[in-house]
Amino acid sequence: MKFSLAKVKLPTLLNSLLAIFSAILLILAFPDFDLWFIAWFALVPLFCAIEREKESIVKSFILGWLFGTLFFAGSCWWLTFSFINYGGIPTPIAYFLLLIIGAIVGIFPAIFAAAFSIILKRFGTYGILSAPVLWTAIEFLRFNLTDNNWNAIGYSQAFTNHLIQTAQLGGIYLVGFWVVAFNSIIALNSFSLIRAFSAKNHTYANSDANKSTVYFSLLTSLFIVPFVFFPNFNFTDNPNERIENSVIVIQANVPMSGLNEEKWLKLRGRHVELAEDALRKLSGQRTNDDGQTTTVIFPESPMNFSYGEDAEFRAFIGDFARKHHASVLFNSAEPNPKNDNYYNSAIMINQQGAKIGQYDKIHLVPFGEFAPVPSAIKPFVPTLVGSFQYGENYNLFPVGDAQAGIMICYESHFASLSRELTRRGADVLIEMTNDGYLGNTAVLRQHLASAVFRAVETNRPVLRATNVGITAYINERGEVLDAADVYTEATRVWTVSKSDGNQTFYVRYGDWFAWLCSIVSLGLLFFSFWKKRKLTADFRG
Repeated sequence: MKFSLAKVKLPTLLNSLLAIFSAILLILAFPDFDLWFIAWFALVPLFCAIEREKESIVKSFILGWLFGTLFFAGSCWWLTFSFINYGGIPTPIAYFLLLIIGAIVGIFPAIFAAAFSIILKRFGTYGILSAPVLWTAIEFLRFNLTDNNWNAIGYSQAFTNHLIQTAQLGGIYLVGFWVVAFNSIIALNSFSLIRAFSAKNHTYANSDANKSTVYFSLLTSLFIVPFVFFPNFNFTDNPNERIENSVIVIQANVPMSGLNEEKWLKLRGRHVELAEDALRKLSGQRTNDDGQTTTVIFPESPMNFSYGEDAEFRAFIGDFARKHHASVLFNSAEPNPKNDNYYNSAIMINQQGAKIGQYDKIHLVPFGEFAPVPSAIKPFVPTLVGSFQYGENYNLFPVGDAQAGIMICYESHFASLSRELTRRGADVLIEMTNDGYLGNTAVLRQHLASAVFRAVETNRPVLRATNVGITAYINERGEVLDAADVYTEATRVWTVSKSDGNQTFYVRYGDWFAWLCSIVSLGLLFFSFWKKRKLTADFRG
């Protein structure tokens, strides 16, 4: 009886293998494999499997769950690095925890598969064209429920620099929509051709095949638009007409563990040595100041500067700023004057050594910087870095005559933050991050992909100041320039100019496209159920 029940409820082995194959293909589209083009057909086997199991919502859900669990575990395996190396968790248990995390996040592709099967059952083969709308809606749902959309399918295209320009209109969701839509077109035409050639009536078969070819040509033409109109589309004027303010970024390569006071002071001194070397070179290159300023940026780091509580450090950093006539931007654990909590903050001091700005991190890392559990049990739940309080204010920092918005580490994943900073007048975005706890793994380029999209969405350059990499300048078109090697000391000198103030459609209107897809998806599902009930009622009548 149990065997019989399992046979009824579980998808076939072939369909399960198709879902697994889809997950493997999509993993290859993301860093560190970087075979981005595979994403354009990676979902076809999954769509095929769901179409074959469309009569059963349960079986389709399982197929989506299988796909999602394998994809998230396979593309985010780097999570185990911190478990093993800093959490002291045995390797088998670490990978078991990874599988659990993958299974939890895999529920969202499972929801997609279940809903997709309903639409396929109602609309037939052409219901496949609903896939991009439904996929976008589910990715948007994942972000809103979990505050995380890591490795959304659009991020696989971060380093292609053509299709991603459409993010200026609809963000990461519009880019993902194009990718899934192409998958659905391939699947639609594959099914049509298979059915055509398997038909007994060869005349019909040839006719159906011709129709399929026409549909394929017409629908594929839709994809010409983003490549023709958006390859280098941006709003920025000629930056040569503006003052170019110098920015020195330090990649310090501070180790994640084993620090004592002696090593801490030595590494702090090394920050200054690297900065002073760059300042000397910069001074020799300048022929005139012409209103230019210099800002030195230290990355987010495990060194835990505390400007507000450490008088010795305040004097140290103030002396450095006054000596070199440079502003300094650095990461600091800052106390909340209202309670005993701390913020993960970015602090800027000016050329006179005075504090002129503080930004407190708004989006904290779950289980890294806070425990997402009821307050009663928070003291018993460990976090990787510490327990911080959420920031609330979108403060900007002056970089010469330009204004900079700050993203600390994981915050580059939040388009809502970069949008709001740009809306408030940011001319440039600065990301201060430390990915050292996750090792020299795929996370470095996956995190970089987030910054690429924030640059394109806002039409603002992103300056990445990282502890271990990848330090890089990302221009408004999402091109990654002057990247430093990972896990090495490095110094970069860039220039920042005031923008023309124009705002992209995405900055002005946000996730309108994702909302539209969500509404259309609900409409399709409602119509599928309503029509089914109506037909049943008519038949009984």
